[in-house]
Amino acid sequence: MRMSENQIDTPIGTSPDEEIVEAEIVPATETPDPHSLGLELPDDPASAIETLLVELKSARDEGDSYLDDLKRVAADFDNYRKRTTRENAVMLDRATERVVMGLLPVLDTFDAALQTEPDTDTEKKLYSGMLNTREQLLNALKNEGLEVIPTIDEPFDPEIHEPAGAPGGNGRLTVTQELRRGYRLRGKVLRAALVVVDVS
Repeated sequence: MRMSENQIDTPIGTSPDEEIVEAEIVPATETPDPHSLGLELPDDPASAIETLLVELKSARDEGDSYLDDLKRVAADFDNYRKRTTRENAVMLDRATERVVMGLLPVLDTFDAALQTEPDTDTEKKLYSGMLNTREQLLNALKNEGLEVIPTIDEPFDPEIHEPAGAPGGNGRLTVTQELRRGYRLRGKVLRAALVVVDVS
């Protein structure tokens, strides 16, 4: 059986009336012109490859040098940030310590005033007002890290207690009376408690 010309030219599975769409070939990335990269390549392929390899090594070395510089700058900045954070924390601690130290005489005045027992209703109201004011001040300072050093019935500790006189005899020393409150700020002793000790 003889086939017509249309049948011969038409691919299998298509009709003569269907248009054949050819697949579009995407060109590969264009090879850059050596002149645009500032390169003068010799005509000899082997020499050109050698030149390209030398340029590639030089570019990699330069890139490594820039990367090392960048890492060094990043490390220096990280060290600077940590040092600045530490210095700011130290400055804040010192500022807080100065403020608290300035307020200790105020607390001492409250403590001394609250040693007296009120008699009249007016004195009782005044006493209650002073007590509340002292507690508010203490609570505000506690939020900044201030704590009262324990004294009565505590074992004597020369790190946090300052004895008023030396007891006679041998044995375990115990705090029996507090003459002036002592305070710690964030674990650091601001002022030792002035106490009376006795041998137990």
